[in-house]
Amino acid sequence: MGDAARLNPPCTLLRVSGVNIVNAAGEQVVLKGAGLGGMLNMENFITGYSGHEHEHRATLEEVLGKDKADFFFARLLHHFFTEDDAALFASLGFNCLRVPFNHRHFMDDDNPSVIKQSGFELLDRIVNICAQYNIYVVLDLHTAPGGQNQDWHSDSGVHRALFWEFRDFQDRVIQLWEALAAHYAGNPFIAGYNPLNEPADPKHTRLISWYERAEKAIRAVDPDHMLFLDGNTYAMDFSQFPVDKPLPNTVYSCHDYSGMGFPLPEQYEGTDQQKAKLRSSFKRKVEFMQAAGVPIWNGEWGPVYQDPRTDPRAAETNTKRFALLKEQLQVYREFGDVSWSIWLYKDVGYQGMVYTDPESPYMTLIQPFIEKKQRLGLDFWGICDKSGIDNEVYGPFIAKLKESIPEHLHKKKYPKTWTFDRQVERVVREMLMSEYMGWEMAELFRGKTEEELEVLAASFALKNCKTRDELNSILTLDAERSSSGSR
Repeated sequence: MGDAARLNPPCTLLRVSGVNIVNAAGEQVVLKGAGLGGMLNMENFITGYSGHEHEHRATLEEVLGKDKADFFFARLLHHFFTEDDAALFASLGFNCLRVPFNHRHFMDDDNPSVIKQSGFELLDRIVNICAQYNIYVVLDLHTAPGGQNQDWHSDSGVHRALFWEFRDFQDRVIQLWEALAAHYAGNPFIAGYNPLNEPADPKHTRLISWYERAEKAIRAVDPDHMLFLDGNTYAMDFSQFPVDKPLPNTVYSCHDYSGMGFPLPEQYEGTDQQKAKLRSSFKRKVEFMQAAGVPIWNGEWGPVYQDPRTDPRAAETNTKRFALLKEQLQVYREFGDVSWSIWLYKDVGYQGMVYTDPESPYMTLIQPFIEKKQRLGLDFWGICDKSGIDNEVYGPFIAKLKESIPEHLHKKKYPKTWTFDRQVERVVREMLMSEYMGWEMAELFRGKTEEELEVLAASFALKNCKTRDELNSILTLDAERSSSGSR
């Protein structure tokens, strides 16, 4: 098992006590770790495909055949997180892994009332590995039938959050959480349940009603585990949540990404104005938790990093990103013992604490495809520079569209924080163009044998990956501060 197992104290059932999370002995526990995105819920920028996971799986099945496609994805999931990863995770001082999963692992649209045992087997494997190192697990439903938000990571394939428009979708997710709660009731390695990642209900009221339903249904089966409830509009808006009626034994979760940590015009320079901006943004997101007297969990946050192979100024830019990271951690300390889960643990090199070796078989195969995606601006999260395609194609195209829509209507559509350009980009780039590009990527796998597919999948094994050491050192220092300060 290794020395790393001794770094974390034994796991017990956790519960909410005022503004703190405590263990069975009543001692405060501050949860710090990362999200395991890209595994049981795949995302385009994390593993390199385009568009949505269900489309990616379908195109590979079309090219490879069902048996070989199933083999490849099974081996990819196997290598993505193993005991080696848990040992590294614990050695960095982390005590909690947020595990996003796709509802499709548990239910099929053509047989929606049946919960598949295979989904539990996938989750159990991760939980059992984490248990060896006393790492808590937060179970995060990252996709819901119909899509609980308008973005690619809900894997709906459309640009509307249909989950809120069909009671059947909402009922199916209640059914899934009842099954999950029954399966994990009493398990001390489960920190709790995160029923919906980044919900985006245009009316706001339906989310709160659904949370109330979910809480009652889950607690009827499992009265002990905590809930982790994301705010509305991508976990950033609690304005409609009732301050006087927080749900019992519940942690409320915001997501705290800063645009200064992405390839956008404003970069973090450490000015007083930027520091004040970080604090005011976080304060707005956690006002509900402070007023309601409940714990704060920052379920996702973190900058992205430039690749020195393609960006001559990568080192300079990444120094600014690490400075931003440090300042955000300082903000969280100022707001008390904020638990957090950085996004993310492992990917193909954009944001992960661990990333695939650029010289690995998988990256050698798909790197030209990734570069083409970036030139076309298809991945919202993974676009390094949109100026080329915007100037040549999208700029004139969107300008013409804007002329036909009165300006006062440009932000009429929810989410109202999205610009008109973003709404068009979501449909044209991230859906239509990405779907076409998905077939192009699938062709890269044509004719591969199972032996070759195994080698490609093994590129994600920790022994074949690289670690982002400066990022990990910064996070470890903060985790150690919390560990020494917890009582």
